Amino acid sequence: MSESQGNRFPFYGPQGRLVLVDSALEAVNRGSTTIGIKTPDFAVIASQIKPTHPLMEPSEKIFPVDFHIGATGAGYIGDILQLIDTLRLESQKHRLTYETPIDVDSLAKHLSSFLHNYTTYAVRPQAASIIISGDDQTGIQLYQVDPSGTFFRGSGFAIGQSSDTALDVITKGYNKNMNLEQAIELGRAAIEKALGEKPIVETGIIEPGKAFRKIRTDNS
Repeated sequence: MSESQGNRFPFYGPQGRLVLVDSALEAVNRGSTTIGIKTPDFAVIASQIKPTHPLMEPSEKIFPVDFHIGATGAGYIGDILQLIDTLRLESQKHRLTYETPIDVDSLAKHLSSFLHNYTTYAVRPQAASIIISGDDQTGIQLYQVDPSGTFFRGSGFAIGQSSDTALDVITKGYNKNMNLEQAIELGRAAIEKALGEKPIVETGIIEPGKAFRKIRTDNS
């Protein structure tokens, strides 16, 4: 590729930031408000169900990945679905190869590498951030993976529209000894505060030794 052709794809901006990744993060910030909360006894992931045409089925926002893992995301729905399929495929490959369920850390690192590869070429990065929750031999786990491939492990995350507001609610209301109902309510409150309205929320739940499950609740 000539120098003139290379200049058509500016990887780095004046401040040394990856321009295409910043654009992907902007798309994430316009997505549905989405949260994750973890305690030693369970993890909850939840996302706003945005209104659609009255004749259309609402979009699925919480996705089972394996028996012991679930995920959600914010950003372009097409990119979210591709990344969910990537997680499912890696989980299935691990089961077939090793005859054991994949651990959550390995799955998050695989997605991190997958996303990072998009940042090393002049192609559009995946415009989605993913929150992964699961139960493995190390206990209940919660990860966030961003379009750059950066990943975090923690007890509370928020992505999507007004995520800073939602994360503030989670941070102030978090207690590692809270019960499942309190965590679900905290997640709903965080999404409601971020949006300034009572939305429909889809929630996924993982508990030790139990299958990942999800519920949908109208907050009105």
